[in-house]
Amino acid sequence: MLQNGLIMVAIIFVINIVYVSFFTIRMILTLKGYRYLAAFVSVFEVLIYVLGLGLVINHLNQVQNLMAYALGYGFGVICGMKIEEKLALGYITVNVITSRIKENFTESIREKGYGVTEWVAHGRSGERLMMEILTPRRNERNLMDTIKQLDPNAFIISHEPRNFHGGFWVNVIGKRLTS
Repeated sequence: MLQNGLIMVAIIFVINIVYVSFFTIRMILTLKGYRYLAAFVSVFEVLIYVLGLGLVINHLNQVQNLMAYALGYGFGVICGMKIEEKLALGYITVNVITSRIKENFTESIREKGYGVTEWVAHGRSGERLMMEILTPRRNERNLMDTIKQLDPNAFIISHEPRNFHGGFWVNVIGKRLTS
């Protein structure tokens, strides 16, 4: 079967897509603190890597195999990123600044199940309502849509917090990070 050049190219291409996708997932799991799951994924990552690289090295005289390896790597990066987006591991902090101080902006967000810390700040054009919202990453799009519906002109920044201490989220987050 491996004698057919087209099949060989396809196999190398697919193997590298799978390898790089596993690599991306393992890296993300490591960065998010899922050590044991990352180690488990790395076993399969290395097996796939050695298989693909072995096929290319054993047939170095065929440039199409090397090209399939390189293209598979590139497509693997894209696939890994798409998988990471779907997994949406971790949490984000969303900071919102709005001029709609007197409206029930914060309550509208809390009614959707989000925890919100709010305070009044002073900006260039006067008083502003500032909010800080911590939520699982999988909820980011829904939260952003909710905020934009309430105030299309709100200033929104989201970022990934690295450490947590105190507050009602710590018990939930702590359990996930230590498992």
